[in-house]
Amino acid sequence: MTASSLNAALAAAQRGWRVFPLVPDAKRPAVRGWEARATTDPDRIRRCWIAGPYGVGVACGPSGLLVVDLDMPKTGEHTGSPGATGADVLARLAAQHGQPYPDSTYAVATGSGGRHLYFAAPAGRTWRNTAGRLGALIDTRASGGYVVGAGSTVGGRAYRTVTDTDPAPLPAWLAALLEPPTAPPVSATPVQLDTGRHGGYVAAAIRAEAARVRDEPDNHNGALYIAACALGQLVAGGALTEDDVRGILSDAFAVHISAEPRHHNQREAHNTISSGLKAGAKRPRTVAA
Repeated sequence: MTASSLNAALAAAQRGWRVFPLVPDAKRPAVRGWEARATTDPDRIRRCWIAGPYGVGVACGPSGLLVVDLDMPKTGEHTGSPGATGADVLARLAAQHGQPYPDSTYAVATGSGGRHLYFAAPAGRTWRNTAGRLGALIDTRASGGYVVGAGSTVGGRAYRTVTDTDPAPLPAWLAALLEPPTAPPVSATPVQLDTGRHGGYVAAAIRAEAARVRDEPDNHNGALYIAACALGQLVAGGALTEDDVRGILSDAFAVHISAEPRHHNQREAHNTISSGLKAGAKRPRTVAA
């Protein structure tokens, strides 16, 4: 244990944020079932962090948080302008909507030079993780997701608080952009598709495959591939478009994107969906009237 990591965990808990241990100097959870086991109990926190120099994971959903993760560009990554960062992309997005840059909230500088902007998640619904929905190099963490808390290190690089204030409410314009579509879109000109029970068949297939991806506990990439194959058959048969499937499955897969982009990142998901669509296209499935 280090006094700093224990103090960081206790400080987060005092804010009402549920914390759990991370593998020392890494982003990975040190416990299974981290979201359910995350706690604000100071006695439990002391017992845990006395056992080792763990990092601090903040479970966003149980803490009522939605964290906007502004990343730094990696080699070969395109953001719309050379050298742009996630913060630059968010600034452009705010300007496009006639809004101020939303940095008047609790913020943490990440080890890579990015930023985590903490917001109080609007009540009344479950917010999920997203990857790239707000733009390149911008992810969000909410229910099912976590962030590395201030006072932790990853690869020897520290995460530190840069704006020490209470999380502001999530701006309404950002909330609107993060709202999932109320219903999955279908092709405007479906082939051999009626609006009765066959329309219901396609909707049921969409729900089933999205659930397959969201609910898979372990082999997330495999579930994504299987779902893309299944819906790819409907794309080949004309009942859906590739854009439909990419949007549906990307949103479903986003619940698995937390603080480990090496394992679950947007590019990997895109490539997996492409492979599944290609395989599904070999066996077109039409929905006859």
